Amino acid sequence: MSADPHTMRPVRPTPRRLDDVPGWFWPVDQLLFTRILEGQTDADTTGDLLELGTYLGRSAILIGRHLQAGESFTICDLFDSDAPDEANSDEMSMSYRKTLTRQAFEANYLAFHPELPTVVQAPTSVLQDGRVAAESCRFVHIDASHLYEHVAGDVQVARAALGKNGVVVFDDYRSAHTPGTAAAVWEAVFSHGLRPVCLSPEKFYGTWGDPVVVQEMLLAHDWTGEGWDLSRDTLAGGEVLRLSGTGLNLADPEVRARVATRPAAARRPVPGPRSVGRRLALDLLPPVATRAVRRRLQAARERKAG
Repeated sequence: MSADPHTMRPVRPTPRRLDDVPGWFWPVDQLLFTRILEGQTDADTTGDLLELGTYLGRSAILIGRHLQAGESFTICDLFDSDAPDEANSDEMSMSYRKTLTRQAFEANYLAFHPELPTVVQAPTSVLQDGRVAAESCRFVHIDASHLYEHVAGDVQVARAALGKNGVVVFDDYRSAHTPGTAAAVWEAVFSHGLRPVCLSPEKFYGTWGDPVVVQEMLLAHDWTGEGWDLSRDTLAGGEVLRLSGTGLNLADPEVRARVATRPAAARRPVPGPRSVGRRLALDLLPPVATRAVRRRLQAARERKAG
């Protein structure tokens, strides 16, 4: 990796695939974003797109693929600007300061798109002044500060910005190192009318509209046939979907193209999740026994394949 001779910051090679861009945007969420945004397009739902906190642009690049004619896409991030308070400054210095620059974000984004979104280089609190029109957005992704006071403010920005059945996504809603995000998200559920739609290991998907509309959009796809683990729970008076696993990431254009070009006979469903009994057995056994069981299962699969 080379360095910029003026700033001495590392210069990364031009990304060719989404996963070449540094960040923490995992395949399950790439696919959930894609299916929600495509579902909105298929349903003729229009509205602007908004991302609060973008890091180096991995999620923004994917969101930007779904921008329709007449819509706008706005990014709000501090990048390498000064934080608005000492706690946020400490958070930035610990996690992002060495790598997070607007120049790096823009270079990554332009590697995939012909033009940049609207970039607001400022604390996300500036969006509370009405610069994002009320009920103008169909999709909002929040991954900025993890401090409770900041996330609580971002909740209200999203609530004001989203139109009917618009979707908001919060990152790090359950991580041990981000209790402020968890507090703000669940406060929004139990005190401010936010309704859960779907949970992944990293992100919370919700709406202030009808969650069933979004859930039906998601359930139109064969998640288990594509190798993902899908389950349902009851939460806050309604149903919530839970999605995890390592199935086919059809949000990746290369994966989607490979699947589309296979002969029809070769498009066999990916094996679904293991039976509940087997999962529980492996979860409850001691690690040594679990490894032994896994080795025997693998050996059996290899013998069968041979």
